[in-house]
Amino acid sequence: MQKTKEQISYNMQRVKNKGSKIELALRKELWSRGLRYQKNVTSIFGKPDLVFKGKKIAIFCDSEFWHGYNWEVRKKDFKSHQEFWIPKIERNMQRDKEVTEELEKQGWVVLRFWGNDIKKDVSKCADLIEKKFKGEE
Repeated sequence: MQKTKEQISYNMQRVKNKGSKIELALRKELWSRGLRYQKNVTSIFGKPDLVFKGKKIAIFCDSEFWHGYNWEVRKKDFKSHQEFWIPKIERNMQRDKEVTEELEKQGWVVLRFWGNDIKKDVSKCADLIEKKFKGEE
């Protein structure tokens, strides 16, 4: 069944850009370790999901769909509205690269985690963040 533009628009407006399940899982794990962060800091380029300002660590929790995980294979999955979805996700991927490059140029450590990696082993993701936080890596 084909959805109307209004239905698609309504659904898209419901997609969370902050406070997602993957972000919440990582935040909970970091908090339990005593690591205190700021969330969705709009004054920092790219609006990272989590930030340790004093340590200049920016963390992004990237969902596979919106950020183009395994893109060369996955972009073939789009059966309808390819002219919309493919450029949209490719632009997201380009923006991610631009944000990472700019933040690194400003002296930030940028960590990006795929949603499935967070779901699979949130502790491993938090271990990497904690090492960066403590200056061990």
